[in-house]
Amino acid sequence: MYILGVSAYYHDSAAALIKDGEIAAAAQEERFTRRKHDFRFPINAVNFCLDYAGIKISDVYLVVYYDKPFLKFERLLETYLAYAPKGISSFLKAMPVWIKEKLWIKEQIKEKLNYDGNILFPEHHQSHAASAFFPSPFKEAAFLTIDGVGEWTTTSYGIGKENKIKILADIKFPHSIGMLYSAFTYYTGFKVNSGEYKVMGLAPYGVPKYAGLIYENLIDLKDDGSFKLNMEYFNYCTGLTMTNSRFDKLFGGKPRKPESKLTQREMDLAASVQAVVEDVILRMARHIRNETGMKKLCLAGGVALNCVANGKLLRENIFEDIWIQPAAGDAGGALGAALFGWHQYLNNDRTADDSDDFQKGSLLGPRFDNDYIEEFLIKNNIPYEKLNDDEIIRRTAGLIAEGNVIGWFRGRMEYGPRALGARSILGDARNPSMQKNMNLKIKFRESFRPFAPSVLEEKAAEYFNIDRESPYMLLVADVREEKRLNHAADENLFGIDKLNVVRSVIPAVTHVDYSARIQTVDEKRNSDYYRLISRFYELTGCPVIVNTSFNVRGEPIVRTPEEAYRCFMRTNIDYLVLENFLLDKKNQPEFQEQNDWRKEFELD
Repeated sequence: MYILGVSAYYHDSAAALIKDGEIAAAAQEERFTRRKHDFRFPINAVNFCLDYAGIKISDVYLVVYYDKPFLKFERLLETYLAYAPKGISSFLKAMPVWIKEKLWIKEQIKEKLNYDGNILFPEHHQSHAASAFFPSPFKEAAFLTIDGVGEWTTTSYGIGKENKIKILADIKFPHSIGMLYSAFTYYTGFKVNSGEYKVMGLAPYGVPKYAGLIYENLIDLKDDGSFKLNMEYFNYCTGLTMTNSRFDKLFGGKPRKPESKLTQREMDLAASVQAVVEDVILRMARHIRNETGMKKLCLAGGVALNCVANGKLLRENIFEDIWIQPAAGDAGGALGAALFGWHQYLNNDRTADDSDDFQKGSLLGPRFDNDYIEEFLIKNNIPYEKLNDDEIIRRTAGLIAEGNVIGWFRGRMEYGPRALGARSILGDARNPSMQKNMNLKIKFRESFRPFAPSVLEEKAAEYFNIDRESPYMLLVADVREEKRLNHAADENLFGIDKLNVVRSVIPAVTHVDYSARIQTVDEKRNSDYYRLISRFYELTGCPVIVNTSFNVRGEPIVRTPEEAYRCFMRTNIDYLVLENFLLDKKNQPEFQEQNDWRKEFELD
């Protein structure tokens, strides 16, 4: 039996296909359209899922959409009425697309997919909860979902047992931790629903000097983690911006203009909102543990991508273990919806062992075989070497050890925002100039942003203060004391001046606060990537490499060999691996850029 999950029309549209309860395929629409966070109906992602399974839409028993459009429309209407006439401009802007498209999801699914079968509509946070619990390894667990807003709910918690989830309590719009974080994303000059991870990365450069102002003026936070926002400072209910003039006055100025110079003020603002959000999450977690008695916790919703908060939650030992949906945002809603249909609606069994999850490393997207790639290379007169599996691993590991930057394209594409070793740019974590060079010359992005380490799972505890796996790059932990290089001069540095200090034996992946966003790599989930890092370890004695997503700034992660080659040629990547083919930049013909990528991709 096939069940298709669909998320669309807010951001990060996606599709996911379940076959007899097992995840068969999943992908975001942005990877096909090359439009980051694409919100449109995910027709390309749906077609991929069907093609991968070798089926037609008529073979799908049930399509599950990830929320209830009429309930969301009710929230919009009630919000506009509550603030009328103040919100009339945003109301007039929103209504045409709702009247034309967003209300008629059932009809659109039938029309766009030529589908005449069953269609189900769980609530938004039910889909998030299903995406958190059902793929997790736990037989039973509490769950916590936190995002901007679904229909009305912005935060929920409950219990998952065997094949059922139950929401026990929620917090409703306009009170939203996701919206609070997005308000500071907007205020510090980054793009809402895209740049929140930049705020998280910027926070260690600052001090939380504004946290007191946030508690005093913006949020009424209770001991159990419940809260209310003071809407006098926010504009998202009525306007087209997140904050207003009262917010500006509170924090001493207007929002930073995008792409303008970052100052200590933005760094301190980032540190402040990060500290507040961590506090909220920890209070919620303690309350959930007390109320449910559960020893395990599952997380989903966009705020669950805050891996710094996740790491702190783990270190507090409130729960024995946590599991976070790799595609925690709206893209994961498609998977949650499909699993909700299989388990909750159709009452099919779920067999968990408290050990292995069901996410398959989140390597659920398209792959391209060697025949397809070689045809592309020959057709375009692209020089290459064809190597067997052992040779491609050996050569690539050696090139990384020599200081080269590698575009790595092997296996099925990742589902979710993180590159996990299938569509990655790789480098030597020991190289002190690697972080800066990869930011400025390859990713063409802000120099302050940290890179993640990929480390052999069995060696992770030797380099980082972590005692468990982190296969989906969703936990932050500190570099171990014995791997640090202490510099007294660092104590007198502030803000961005901290960037160039060599802090550890793996400086390319050590953030200014000695933290790292860790991906542990095991042979079961991604054997090729595991073998590559193992070979690098044999050569160098270091089991850690740099891993960042295969794209330039503002571009979705590459999906096809053609996109990988284009990214390779428009950047300073030294070598490109396409399955069993190795391409040397020095041997490539002159690349004629048809369009400036900075104009092609909207900066995030």
